[in-house]
Amino acid sequence: MSEKLFEFVTAGSPRVVSGAIEQLAVGLGSLTGIVVPWESDRTTMCMAIASTQGEGWALEHTNLGTVRLTDLGNETTRVEILADLQNHPENQRLAKLFARFSSEVQSRLQVAQ
Repeated sequence: MSEKLFEFVTAGSPRVVSGAIEQLAVGLGSLTGIVVPWESDRTTMCMAIASTQGEGWALEHTNLGTVRLTDLGNETTRVEILADLQNHPENQRLAKLFARFSSEVQSRLQVAQ
């Protein structure tokens, strides 16, 4: 079960916004953000946000949540950030990491209302 943390509108197409979100994840050091094509369609792009630990081929990925990007037309995108941490032993630490990431995404990308 997912919990919606944020929902807002931003400038740019879902493809442009997804690139910005990927860069924010990389900037935090232990996160990755990747587009999940099989959960996306013509107007909505879904991204998995995961915590990564390890090196080289021995990387462990723990799914933290989903970012759903919906094309609203006119170069605007609705961003929904959903947390999914219910069954992980490090739930509290990872929840804080995802909350910090989500806040950063919102503060950098949200268009003033």
